[in-house]
Amino acid sequence: MTTRMNPRRNFLKNVLARGAAVTAATIAPPVCARDSHPRPAEALGLLYDATLCVGCKACVAACKEANHNLPEFFTEDRLWDTPLDTSAHTFNLIKMYRNGTMETKDSEVNGYAFMKTSCMHCADPSCVSACPVTAMVKDPVTGIVSYDPEACVGCRYCVVACPFGIPKYQYDTATGKIGKCELCRHRHEDGHYSACAEVCPTGATLYGRTSDLLAEAKRRIALAPGSVTTYPRGKIGGPDQSYEGTVGNYLQHVYGEHEYGGTQVLKLSAVTFAKVGMPDLPFKSSASTSETIQHSLYGGLVLPIVALGALTYIAKRNVHEYDENVDDKKDGNAGKGEK
Repeated sequence: MTTRMNPRRNFLKNVLARGAAVTAATIAPPVCARDSHPRPAEALGLLYDATLCVGCKACVAACKEANHNLPEFFTEDRLWDTPLDTSAHTFNLIKMYRNGTMETKDSEVNGYAFMKTSCMHCADPSCVSACPVTAMVKDPVTGIVSYDPEACVGCRYCVVACPFGIPKYQYDTATGKIGKCELCRHRHEDGHYSACAEVCPTGATLYGRTSDLLAEAKRRIALAPGSVTTYPRGKIGGPDQSYEGTVGNYLQHVYGEHEYGGTQVLKLSAVTFAKVGMPDLPFKSSASTSETIQHSLYGGLVLPIVALGALTYIAKRNVHEYDENVDDKKDGNAGKGEK
């Protein structure tokens, strides 16, 4: 069989050799996992106290009005806004835990309890980390996680990344966008704050700096159940709207203090958080882990070069087999011609 120098084969061999050399030269030691980003010092948020909530859903209506969101109908009469979950048109919702006879509020057995569902404004949000075009942004001062529809490409990575299932996409329009709570940041310039906290009649939803809200939450869970204390309403540091109320049988747990690296929305409850619909999350954010993996793989272009080397090897092998078959056929045809 005639041996021939094929230019394509030589080119692929050179590329493979050079790719392997560059890969070996650029492989760096593993990147250490970064810590979860902390909350900004002046982070703003909410404290939701389920023991004070009466389920009136004034917060749901106020949120709809403040954000100009459409009603959602899930009953035949279509007379009432009846969303079943948060959506691109419903940023805030009160859900209910039920058990047995439902005789006692905030009791896990034969009782019921409420829980507010909305964006938690994570200290280290996965939606921001996952967004490839910075449509999701965390304000470095307030910590509010906001959404820019002009930058969004509709990939919905933020929807998949959020452990709380909060960002939702508008599938009912041709030019859909993401909908989520932004703590009514568009109302701050007018001296207003989150509409849900402004209208809450019992102070179950309280607005303020997260550091102040955390201190208030810890004050409450340290009180004896059945004792009387003063509950602020509306906004910590705002006009005094406080009132006296009876202390509930709180769980000794402020949800959001540590979960997922910490959140700016904190919650108190007398019923186990898992039963009222809050996910059981680690203290470390997923963003810190995923970004570490990405930086380890893509740092110095290691992964792309390795992938290129693998593809080059496959192409080289296939071209080599193809050329050998062509050479064999040519040699066979040449032998027939000689006869």
